[in-house]
Amino acid sequence: MLGLPKSTEFNKRIPKQKFYDNLNVSPALKRGFIDQIRIIYWANKIAPSTVNLSEGKTVTEVEVFHVRLNQETLDENILRQIDREIPYHILFVLEYNDRYKAVIGYKEAAGSGKAAFKVDRYYQTDWLPENELPVQLDGLNMDAVYGNFVRQIAGNILQTATPQESLKESVERDDRREELKKEITKLQAKIRKEKQLNRQMEMNAELKKLKGKLEGL
Repeated sequence: MLGLPKSTEFNKRIPKQKFYDNLNVSPALKRGFIDQIRIIYWANKIAPSTVNLSEGKTVTEVEVFHVRLNQETLDENILRQIDREIPYHILFVLEYNDRYKAVIGYKEAAGSGKAAFKVDRYYQTDWLPENELPVQLDGLNMDAVYGNFVRQIAGNILQTATPQESLKESVERDDRREELKKEITKLQAKIRKEKQLNRQMEMNAELKKLKGKLEGL
């Protein structure tokens, strides 16, 4: 899958029940697994033991999960549940009607333990033919490989402000951008409803400041 080296191929089917049976999972999330997912394959294991790469400081392995869907949409909470149960970084390749989408979460260690991770947010491509997915194995160590996967899938969203900007800094800047967009949308709605001219002028001044901050990111 994805033209990855044969040495990384794992091709093990994972029962989807693994991610909701005997776990504290809501009935709605369990139903999502049942209705939305057909099959999950552990397609590839990218690690120093399977390909010529150095170990990373934070990333030990990247697993490629091939997920065949029953429908075009997939609840993000399902991906979070899978990520929660697998103590490694995961690149998801979704398949529906012979089209493919690459999805990856920006995953950080939670607390001091390396085995526990949290996903800040997910990035995804459009639905494409498999050979057009913008995902390539690139980097000399596992940290770089994972970081490049995230940037490749995020595309223009994670354009670096400077060549020295780390992946974490890029994601944090993107988070700030999304928060500012939400603030701007809320303020614009308030301005449309406001009847007092003085108050409109105050809010428009604040709106201008927010837009300036957004343009500066």
